[in-house]
Amino acid sequence: MNNSVFLHIVERLEGFIGKLPDSIQKPILSELTPLKELFLQQRPPRFVLIGSHPIPLLEFAARIFAEGMPEPSSHETLTGLFRWQKITLGHHGSIQLLDARGADEAALALIRDELETRGADLFFFLAAERDAKVATRKEIERLETLLTSKSGLGTGAKVIELLANESAANAATLFQESAANSPALRASLIGSYSLGPAVRRTLASQLPNEARVEMVRIGGDREAKLQIAELLVKSTSAICAAIGAQPIPLADLPILTTLQLVMVSGIMYISGRERSMRAATEFIGALGANVGLGMILREGTRAALKFFPGWGNVVCGMVAGAGTFAIGRAASVYFIEGATLRDARRTFLQSKKKRVPLPAEQKKALCDVGAKP
Repeated sequence: MNNSVFLHIVERLEGFIGKLPDSIQKPILSELTPLKELFLQQRPPRFVLIGSHPIPLLEFAARIFAEGMPEPSSHETLTGLFRWQKITLGHHGSIQLLDARGADEAALALIRDELETRGADLFFFLAAERDAKVATRKEIERLETLLTSKSGLGTGAKVIELLANESAANAATLFQESAANSPALRASLIGSYSLGPAVRRTLASQLPNEARVEMVRIGGDREAKLQIAELLVKSTSAICAAIGAQPIPLADLPILTTLQLVMVSGIMYISGRERSMRAATEFIGALGANVGLGMILREGTRAALKFFPGWGNVVCGMVAGAGTFAIGRAASVYFIEGATLRDARRTFLQSKKKRVPLPAEQKKALCDVGAKP
């Protein structure tokens, strides 16, 4: 399933939502927004490298992003100094890196132009391992200049300090001392991490939704994948619960089925597979192998209840939301956690008992699901 198919589905859904009461349209559309950001607006994450460490750019990318994969090809990526470089990592995606180390005033102007065209998601600061205080201070000043300019701070970019060796992890760094005295650095700094793949989980939770899917497909961190899958499942379940609660007998069944298939194919994509409506259909069919008749009867009962206004609509919404949530949870444990189909069926049966609130009942946007409490 490519983006044009997904766009067509979203347009149909938005057309259906437009026929619903005004009181429910806005909450449903708010749940649809993170899904559009994750899949329709998906793009490679954009990182800026700054600091006094001389590590080659491709080696830096390989240390963090390409563990267990062949190193990226230099002729494919390095196209110019102080410009965005596209680096392909394996078969699942790419990142964009801008090497801002050692930039003079003319180069800083070029970097600002690049950032105004495509804003940075995050800055990496990597200081030299040996004593290089003068060079490090200059690089810190350059970073502050970029953060306080419209092109840097306007994107909401964050900063991560990377430590070239683990022995320095517990030592107070010159960068941390500077951050304590700089409002721009202090507001943007996420923390300090060792230079290596462990930082990828943090990246997945700090990036904007548009870049998160590409990041987890590259990074392979299971916990990060589950966080995004949870966002997808909760948003889709809330939308289905709201649609299912509307007094439109039978008319919403194709919409609900399509949403469930899109949700499962999205979870497949997050796991590193390709999106496929056919494979999603087969998975849902396999889930219902032992409960197929029950699913048919439940859908028939749900549609019949719509002929009884009031409480019947509420029950319908609960059934639609709970069924969607159960399918999503089963897909997550199967495609991301690597569970067996039997375990996925067990998860489906256990999860369908969960009550899914309507969007209007949500106390906070689901796009914050990846944030830590």
